[in-house]
Amino acid sequence: MLTGDVFVEEGLITPYQLQLAVNKQVEMGGTEPIAKVMVDLGLITEKDKVRCSGRMWDIPFADLAVQGPTQEALQILTPQFAKRFRVLPLRLEEGVLHVAMSNPLDVFVIDELSMNTGLDIQPYIAVEEEITAAMAEYYASDTSVSHELSGMMKELDDENSAFAALTTDEEEVNEADDAPVIRLANLIVNQAVSDKASDIHIEPRKEETVVRYRIDGIMHEIMRLPRKISNALTSRFKIIANMDIAEKRAPQDNRISAVINGKPYDFRVSTLPVVYGEKIVMRVLDKGGINVGLSKLGFLEHNYKMMEDFASRSYGIVLVTGPTGSGKSTTLYSLLNQTNDGLKNIITIEDPVEYELDSINQCSVNNKAGMTFAAGLRSMLRQDPDVIMVGEMRDEETATIAMEAAMTGHLVFSTLHTNDAPSAPGRLVDMGVEPFLISSSIVGILAQRLIRVLCPNCKEQYTATRELLLRAGLPLPEELGADTHGEITLFRGKGCEKCKGSGYKGRSGVHEVLCMNDDIRDALIKGAASHEVRKLAIEGGMKTLQEDAVSKILMGVTDLDEVIRVIYS
Repeated sequence: MLTGDVFVEEGLITPYQLQLAVNKQVEMGGTEPIAKVMVDLGLITEKDKVRCSGRMWDIPFADLAVQGPTQEALQILTPQFAKRFRVLPLRLEEGVLHVAMSNPLDVFVIDELSMNTGLDIQPYIAVEEEITAAMAEYYASDTSVSHELSGMMKELDDENSAFAALTTDEEEVNEADDAPVIRLANLIVNQAVSDKASDIHIEPRKEETVVRYRIDGIMHEIMRLPRKISNALTSRFKIIANMDIAEKRAPQDNRISAVINGKPYDFRVSTLPVVYGEKIVMRVLDKGGINVGLSKLGFLEHNYKMMEDFASRSYGIVLVTGPTGSGKSTTLYSLLNQTNDGLKNIITIEDPVEYELDSINQCSVNNKAGMTFAAGLRSMLRQDPDVIMVGEMRDEETATIAMEAAMTGHLVFSTLHTNDAPSAPGRLVDMGVEPFLISSSIVGILAQRLIRVLCPNCKEQYTATRELLLRAGLPLPEELGADTHGEITLFRGKGCEKCKGSGYKGRSGVHEVLCMNDDIRDALIKGAASHEVRKLAIEGGMKTLQEDAVSKILMGVTDLDEVIRVIYS
C-alpha cells in the first residue's frame, strides 16, 4: 500500500499538505487511495505517484519524457503486440529486454513478453498516458509533423500543382478535395488534439497563412503556410463543416464531428471575412473531457464542501461568474453531473449547446425562431423540471424568470459576467431585478479564473521570501504566521519540450465561493454595495480569489507570475 509518508520523504509535499489530503480522504469515505486523493487535489502529479509506487515495489521508474526507446528495441515488438499489452520496449542489453509498463506486477504479461521474444524481461514502471503517447509517436507511420508538412509543401510548390490561382467556385471545390489539402487539414486538426488545444486559428495574411493554437489559454504559432493555398484550405474546412463555399463576404458557423485516436470530438467552426481572405476559428470540444466531477476542478476542501452542498439543494439558484474563457461552462456541466442521479428531470437552455450530456434535455437558443433564453425558460417551466440550467443571464426578463423558478421549487444553475462573487447581486440589480428576488432565491455564487498548472516534467523548487508574496499584493495564509521575513519553498517550471518551453501544462481553477446567509440577505434588501457584501461574505467564511490563488502557489500547483497575470492583470 502506497502511503503519504513516501511523498513527504521524497520532498514532494509538506506534512501540512499530507494532512490536507488525509482530511479529504476521510471526507470521501476512506475508500480512495491516499495517492489518488493527492493527485486529484493537485498536490502531486501522476508521475510522482507512479515513481513512488516503483520505489515501494522496488521496480525502476522509466521517465519516458527523458528515456526514449531505441530503434533496436522497437523492432523486437510489433506495434500490434505493444498496443495490445500496453507496453513499450526501451532497450536490449545482454539478452534482457527492458520494457516500460503501467502495471509491472502483471506477471502474465511479462510471461507473454518473454515467450514471444525469447528474452528475459526487465519491467519498468511508467505513467500509462506517457506509454500511450510514446506508442502513438514511435509506432506511427510518420512520426514527424515537420517532416510531413515538408512533404506537403514540396507537392504544393510543384508548378503543376492544383494550387494555381483560383478562378471559379467549381475549381475551388476540386482543389479543396485534392489529396495534399485533405492531408494538411487532417494534420492541423490531429496536431491540435495532440497538443490539447482549445481553439484552432487559421489566419490569412498578406504574404502567408498562419496557423495558431490556443493551448492553456495562450496563443501559440504552430506553422506558416504559403499564401497561395489559403483559399483551398479554407474551402476544405467549409466543405466538411457543410458551409457555403461561394459565400465569402458574410460570417458563417457550423459544427464538425470526428473520432480522433478513438475519442469523439466536436469542432465548432466559425468563418470571418478579413482583409486577405477568410479567417477560420475552430473550437475543439472533447466530448469525453466534460465528464469531470467537481473534485477534478481544483477546488480546495473548504470551497468543495460548499459546492457539494449547493448541488444537493432541492431549490434555489447557483450562479457561476467570471470573464469569458474562465471555465464557467465546465463548472456548470460538472454541477449538472453531480445532480444527475437518474431520478430528476434536468433541462438546459444554452447558446449554443457545446457538450451533449446523457439523460439531460438540452435546448439551443435560436433568436431567429423566437427561441430566446427567456422564451425557452418559460417553456421549460411547463416541462415539469427538477433542475434547470440557463447558459447565461443576459437581461432582466431571463433573470427574473430564473429567480422566480428558484423560489417555486426548482434548482437553477446559471452564469453571469462579473469580476467577483460579491459583485453578482449588484449586477442583477443593474439589470432591473428586484432586490427581494435576489436575496430570496440565490443560495450561492461562485467566481472563478483558470490558471496554468506547472509542467510536471520540468517543475522545480526554489526558495523565496514571504516578503515577495506581500510585495506582489498577495495575502499570506494564516499558517505562515505574521512574520514577513524568512524563507518559504515555492515552485516554478523551467520549460521543456513537453510544455513547449512555457513551464506550464494544463489548467486548474481558482475559486471564490459566496454562501448566502441571513446577514447578506438583509444587506441586499437594504441595497448594500458590493464592498459591503464582500465584507459580510468574508466574515461568513468566504476565501477570496487571491487567498485561493496563494494556497495553490504554496501547494506547487502554479507559480507567482501566473497568479499575477490571471488575478491582477
